[in-house]
Amino acid sequence: MKELKVLNKYFLRYKWHLLLGTVFVIVSNIFGVLPPVIIRYALDLVKENIAFYRLYAGMGLQEEFYSIFTYGLLFFGILVLLMAVLKGLFMFLMRQTLIIMSRHIEFDLRNEIYAHYQKLDQAFYKRNSTGDLMSRISEDVSRVRMYLGPAIMYALNTLVLFVMVIGVMLSVNAELTLYVLLPLPILSITIYYINNIINKRSEAIQRQLSFLTTVTQEVYSGIRVIKAYVQERNYVRFFAGESEKYKEKSLELARVQALFFPFMLLLIGLSTIITIYVGGVQVISGKISTGNIAEFVIYVGMLTWPVTSLGWVASIIQRAAASQKRINEFLETGTLIYDRPNTMDVEIRGAVEFRNVSFRYPDTGVEALKNVSFKLEAGERLAIVGRTGSGKSTIADLLTRTYEPTSGQILIDGMDIRDISLKSLRRQIAYVPQDTFLFSDSIRNNIAFGLTDEEAGQERIESAARLASIHDEIKALPAAYETLVGERGVTLSGGQKQRISIARAFIRDPRIVILDDSLSAVDANTEKVIMQSLKEELRQRTAIVITHRAFSFIRFDHIIVLDQGAIVEEGLHEELIRNKGLYYELMEKQKTQENLS
Repeated sequence: MKELKVLNKYFLRYKWHLLLGTVFVIVSNIFGVLPPVIIRYALDLVKENIAFYRLYAGMGLQEEFYSIFTYGLLFFGILVLLMAVLKGLFMFLMRQTLIIMSRHIEFDLRNEIYAHYQKLDQAFYKRNSTGDLMSRISEDVSRVRMYLGPAIMYALNTLVLFVMVIGVMLSVNAELTLYVLLPLPILSITIYYINNIINKRSEAIQRQLSFLTTVTQEVYSGIRVIKAYVQERNYVRFFAGESEKYKEKSLELARVQALFFPFMLLLIGLSTIITIYVGGVQVISGKISTGNIAEFVIYVGMLTWPVTSLGWVASIIQRAAASQKRINEFLETGTLIYDRPNTMDVEIRGAVEFRNVSFRYPDTGVEALKNVSFKLEAGERLAIVGRTGSGKSTIADLLTRTYEPTSGQILIDGMDIRDISLKSLRRQIAYVPQDTFLFSDSIRNNIAFGLTDEEAGQERIESAARLASIHDEIKALPAAYETLVGERGVTLSGGQKQRISIARAFIRDPRIVILDDSLSAVDANTEKVIMQSLKEELRQRTAIVITHRAFSFIRFDHIIVLDQGAIVEEGLHEELIRNKGLYYELMEKQKTQENLS
């Protein structure tokens, strides 16, 4: 139960639901415990008066006695029926409060997990698969909800019913009560032993389910690659094999759970037999009446479902504890990227400075940057050139605080970026990565992403699209700007997705623009046309263009060349060409490729 303690804050939040539900549980069980007492009086009435009825055989008083006797039994019958109706009413109210409470907590818990996901840094998402993230916020939360609602409701009901029933039974005959309850200690020990097994197997099932979810999500996302390489059958076999493992683990759990019900029904049957035998002996000795035996048999029957449900409730609690443990692992995961105390919301001009910045990826240990230093005044344009894997994109990640530098300092307008709030910093920086991501929505909403409804006017959207040289292609589509792009923009070409991503960046009117190989999916001539159209926009703001190509047609204020995480060259285009270093090699290679194309 220690894993479930984190949920106590929700019980406190919805304390009135819990308290009112408990009251309804108590009241419903009061009306449940009374009918056996009424039945006892009715049976004793029949037994005691049947002799008097026969005594008046052949006399007029017999008919009158029969009439009184019948009305008495009818009264008891109506009383039992009334008790059943009242019990049903309060059971309905009990469910309406406790089950609704669990739905409220489920809603809050799911939102808490989702909000926590949003705060976690990029390193967390590299360590964990999407399928596992989805499984914890869906399957695991649903299992926890079963504990919050049905398990608590039935546990409360069982506890209250046990106290009331056993209290009444003890008041009638303590000796017979002890005989009836004799099998319960055996039941408790058995439940404790089997629950440990259920807990371990539940955790194994959840781990396998997360893996299945991950595999499914990857297959759906990469279906085009799978089809292109004709791997459908292999993946079907692989998925079938993993599903078989899940099935076997589930069957192992089901076999253990199946032991509960037969075993408990056996113990309940044993209690009934003991009740009839011991009760019969005590009736003969005159200690109790025949009605008491009937009363005890009914009470044993009333305890049948609660006792049987103990196994089911215990199973739910164990599975919820296993699921909550998985949820807690993520909720307890902190982020390295957060707002320090006294951070400020500031309007930046766009001056950028890296001072001896080094960075090592925390998961792989790869050193991506080594003592990188450069300075860029507001409104200047910087080109970062280098081969693949030289550390170019890492500079963009550090400037947007996706990661924190291992050493060194990053300044904007002379202020450490850690002193600027994350919201303020990222709102004023437009970052267009090479691996563009579009939401499964309309082109219009993808371009206007990050703007409010009032800000996202059609004219502003079209202006941003023209800037990215995508407006004419959008207008040629059947639904124009209302065209749905599909999951991850699957209905568009790579170049179209990149240009929509550029439009999405510039529509926000950022102070700093980072273009990270953002036109790698278009040919060199198209890239030249687009970059020429962006020249004026780039002049109005600080621009950092990360590329493996060299742009001779754009005048950059500064160019740095990276190789294996270090700056090996820097200067202007003409200077770097004269030096005939790495920049010159990349430029010559690019010219050769353009001539061949």
